Amino acid sequence: MEKKPKVTVVGSINMDLVTITSQVPKRGETLFGEHFQMNPGGKGANQAVAAARLGAHVQLIGCVGKDRFGEDIVAHLQEQGVDVSNVEPVTDVTATATIVVADQDNSIIVVPGANNYVTASFVESRREVIANSDILVLQLEIPLDGVRKAVQIAKENGVKVILNPAPIQSLPSDLIQDIDYLTPNEHEQMLLRQDRSAEELSGKLIVTKGSEGVCIYEEGREINVPAYKIDVVDTTGAGDSFNGGLAYALGKGVSLRDACKYGNAVAALSTTKLGAQTGMPTGAEVEAFINSRG
Repeated sequence: MEKKPKVTVVGSINMDLVTITSQVPKRGETLFGEHFQMNPGGKGANQAVAAARLGAHVQLIGCVGKDRFGEDIVAHLQEQGVDVSNVEPVTDVTATATIVVADQDNSIIVVPGANNYVTASFVESRREVIANSDILVLQLEIPLDGVRKAVQIAKENGVKVILNPAPIQSLPSDLIQDIDYLTPNEHEQMLLRQDRSAEELSGKLIVTKGSEGVCIYEEGREINVPAYKIDVVDTTGAGDSFNGGLAYALGKGVSLRDACKYGNAVAALSTTKLGAQTGMPTGAEVEAFINSRG
């Protein structure tokens, strides 16, 4: 039997509360919405699901609340094949993202809740899980000291690290030095490169560009890996799908360029369905898609 890559994700776990309406209410105004839905989300959970559906053995390290949202999310992650033995109920409130989607004006309010508990000490208590991984995947929706501790443990144990720097914030040089791959989008990479030399980011930077694919920056060169052309239904979660695909492929030992090509295929397929996690493809679907495109 082919060995499954061991991917550990340390990151955020949210419940997304989505209201679709014709317009965002003004201050003091009450409007009727058109549709409401609740979807498990958070970049950490999204990327864990993406990698698990492709066939990786995925362990998610994170926190939820001791509430109905937390229970529902954990059950959902288990259904998607994610190992949740290191997801801990720690407080009364699971993180939420309240999203109002209007034709021309979207808005989001995030309450971090349990995500704030993914601290350095919490991550340290899961040291063995990280140390025994092939790939560690991180984002910036948890406390930075938790991210730094996870990177430190990975570095000490020869585990490759992918950091998706979103939402973007200032990152210390020693942290960047210990990360193998940074995967910002175009906006995030502009902010990331403002106070960084090209040499500091060389060989690490993989910029996602939506319909243009991704660009790898190494040794002063820009290597473009084109996106797959496809009829898009919903781009929600495409970036997280790419990161999950990249982690899976690198865990299988393929080259960086081929891993980015695979990630592009995962991201493309994710845009053919509504929602983030609900649109993420299986490994068989990705292989069939790649083979159909030659």
